[in-house]
Amino acid sequence: MTELLPPLVVAPMAGGPSNPALVTAAARAGSVGFLAAGYQTPEAVEDQVRATRAAGVPYGLNIFVPTPAEPDPARVEAYRRLLLPEAQRYGVDLPAPRRHDDDHFAAKVDLAVAYAVPLVSFAFGVPPAGVVRALRGAGCHVLITVTSADEARRAVAAGPDALVAQAGTAGGHASTTDPSGYRPRGKARDLLAAVRSVTDLPVVVAGGTSAAEDVAGLRAAGAAAVQSGTAFLLADEAGTRPAQRAAMLSGDFRRTVVTRAFTGHPARALANRFTDAYSAAAPVAYPAVHHLTAPIRAAAARLGDAEALNLWAGTGFASAAPGPAADIVARLTG
Repeated sequence: MTELLPPLVVAPMAGGPSNPALVTAAARAGSVGFLAAGYQTPEAVEDQVRATRAAGVPYGLNIFVPTPAEPDPARVEAYRRLLLPEAQRYGVDLPAPRRHDDDHFAAKVDLAVAYAVPLVSFAFGVPPAGVVRALRGAGCHVLITVTSADEARRAVAAGPDALVAQAGTAGGHASTTDPSGYRPRGKARDLLAAVRSVTDLPVVVAGGTSAAEDVAGLRAAGAAAVQSGTAFLLADEAGTRPAQRAAMLSGDFRRTVVTRAFTGHPARALANRFTDAYSAAAPVAYPAVHHLTAPIRAAAARLGDAEALNLWAGTGFASAAPGPAADIVARLTG
């Protein structure tokens, strides 16, 4: 397993940033990157897998594990009513709340098996042991993302090849199995030590890595590899939305918050008008809230209005800089 993991891993970033161009460029620079299957149709994921595979580089695919709990319809509907002024502001209609959505989990696992994707990681939970066995039987190496030692113990029972330990400083969704009780405690080094205390599996660590010193220090502390996402949001090859690029370069967004306002699941983003207005009211209801706010976010993106966008970013966002992915890899590993 460790021979497939260079010192630096480019994190999967759903919603656009992670694409074949970024993954390929990172691999050619000596890293390995993950495509992000989240939110995409199986057909779109297959297109990306084919394009990356054709490049002849090592790569990975990240898949969301379905949320088992049904959201409280009354709380979702109350949040929908609260968001009606936002719908009017952006001239969109809000969809009726969805009761369940598994993000085409089985079809995406089948794709990973069919294409023998070298590295397959999971977020938002622990996949069934049978899924892990099927992937490993196809030649895939399986990683499960955790946010605590307790989650690591449960993940190890499924039989993966490695774990990804995601600290609270990481950008984007927290891969916690307890979204209502999640608190972004501790830094990457602390979580690495906690996870390594309960397993001998290789551990990839993520969260707040914005400089070569961070990567080197975590590797010295026992990480099999260090995963970085925010540092690559401004990479030339990334599919990051123009509005987010502009926001990160503007200097107007100075802090991050962990919020459920956009998707109903805790995620770290740049604080903006939307997070300030709705974080306290947003229910634990992923992916129902994700679908509910999607028209607002799409309209804001078209208008270049970053104040209503989910600007996922980790605590090291201020160090991100534009440039080729190869230069960013060199900066973080040099």
